[in-house]
Amino acid sequence: MLFEVWAPEAEHVALALEGHTHPMEPDPARTGWWRRAAPAADGARYGFALDGGPVLPDPRSRRLPDGPDGLSAVVDPDLFPWQADWPGAPLAGAVLYELHVGTFTREGTFDAAAARLPHLAGLGVTHVELMPVCPFPGRHGWGYDGVAPWAVHEPYGGPAGLARFVDAAHAAGLAVVLDVVHNHLGPSGNHLPAFGPYFTDTHHTPWGAAVNLDAPGSDEVRAYLTGSALAWLRDYRLDGLRLDAVHALADTRPKHFLAELSGAVDALAARLGRPLFLVAESDLDDPATTAPREAGGQGLHAQWNDDFHHALHTALTGESQGYYADFAADPAHALAKTLTGGFFHDGGVSSFRGRRHGRPLDPASPAHRLLGYAQTHDQVGNRAVGDRLSARLSPGLLACAAALVLCGPFTPMLFMGEEWGARTPWQYFTDHPDPDLAEAVRTGRRREFAAHGWAAEDVPDPQDPATRERSCLDWTEPGREPHRALLDWHRTLIALRRATPGLTAGPLSDTAVTVTGDLVTVVRRGGLCVAVNPAGGPAAVPLDGPAEVLAAWRPVELSTGGGARSLRLPAESAAVLRGG
Repeated sequence: MLFEVWAPEAEHVALALEGHTHPMEPDPARTGWWRRAAPAADGARYGFALDGGPVLPDPRSRRLPDGPDGLSAVVDPDLFPWQADWPGAPLAGAVLYELHVGTFTREGTFDAAAARLPHLAGLGVTHVELMPVCPFPGRHGWGYDGVAPWAVHEPYGGPAGLARFVDAAHAAGLAVVLDVVHNHLGPSGNHLPAFGPYFTDTHHTPWGAAVNLDAPGSDEVRAYLTGSALAWLRDYRLDGLRLDAVHALADTRPKHFLAELSGAVDALAARLGRPLFLVAESDLDDPATTAPREAGGQGLHAQWNDDFHHALHTALTGESQGYYADFAADPAHALAKTLTGGFFHDGGVSSFRGRRHGRPLDPASPAHRLLGYAQTHDQVGNRAVGDRLSARLSPGLLACAAALVLCGPFTPMLFMGEEWGARTPWQYFTDHPDPDLAEAVRTGRRREFAAHGWAAEDVPDPQDPATRERSCLDWTEPGREPHRALLDWHRTLIALRRATPGLTAGPLSDTAVTVTGDLVTVVRRGGLCVAVNPAGGPAAVPLDGPAEVLAAWRPVELSTGGGARSLRLPAESAAVLRGG
């Protein structure tokens, strides 16, 4: 096979393969590239030595059997015996389910997660979104400190384990989306700087030097990241990618990296003959993220909508600290604005930022291009103790949140265990082998939350194995109350969504919202009326016309007294009606 590596600053490069060293030659057609043909079977260990230095893993390694500091292993993706005949699944009409392989089950592997796929198929979700699976130091972690963007974390099951999971998901009728991180690499086990200018001091991010997207050498760095994205979609038959924190991708070139990436993904979809999509995480509230490339946008297919989350969270919990302050001033207005307009920050002043922020979305924008959710790994795990909504909200309020997410205008997403109101926290955990880094992370996290009034001893130690153990789902919960009732409620709402085309199609402008009293919210879209009453007492909800109750968290009454139609909605309850 042909071994290749980009090392533009090296004078000599050698291939170390199965205990033998082979000098590499410069590629006459590509500046900075080195190549060497050598026989190698699947699983063969190899690496590259630059100018007589130590053997380092391949920056494009597909497998790192011994972790980020060990040798690479050859992976032939054509050898996997795919079984499922999968046509693909578009984002429009989807219901996503975000899960972390390491805590979805106590075993923390792809195979163990695959064994739970019947639960997800029975729930009715359509797409499983895996949190990052690239290699990182240690066994357990969130995955956002990965250091090898082409490889798969070995403790999860490596490349073969991921392929088995995807094949099993497709066989169960579930698409698979992968969360990838292009904005930084982890602090330990990152060998890319030895090979070339993968990073630049021209820009800085919260994680240090920025990935080089616009400085000298950036052509190859952009190709490196784009190639990685295409490899996930092509070789593992994934259906889409979620792009972490794209606002941290500093790029001043005329054509933004995201536009380049989205163009490459669209071209791959055309070649493969199946839908592929990119979903951005962005806090910019900028319509350009999903605007077509031909209109000057970046051409991504959708983006997370944190504004909707913040409005919903504030309305249900009353929290007002940090970025919730902007939404807590008038939670009813914030919730209605996000449900009808997508963005809350559309050019007005953000008190949290101390400046104006965002731009309005076109009301004609397809609503499915925004993802709506009540919980995510970020919004749970980045709290001091990783507490879910179920730790402070009643089952009835959780049912209200589910109704607005699953029967709202946006593409809905659940965070693992949310469907049954899981009581297990999801905390920040690491497994850094480097003791100095481990202590820095431990101290830094406690210092961060001390500034918000938390005692250091109350903030879980990320390095303590018990922190990860607490974060694993308890799969006995769905079999008992109130979890069983919440699970049934989520199944019912998802089934209603999938049976109501008007919910999943059409622009933002097709949504109408009325808010009365104590945050009683009525959302009308696609022929359905969703009414939620988070207040502590019953409420009479006026209806515009005849209605049929399709689902209710608690028994409700329809009234036509005096010629006026209304819905009697109990406290902390929700109902979905046809008409009304």
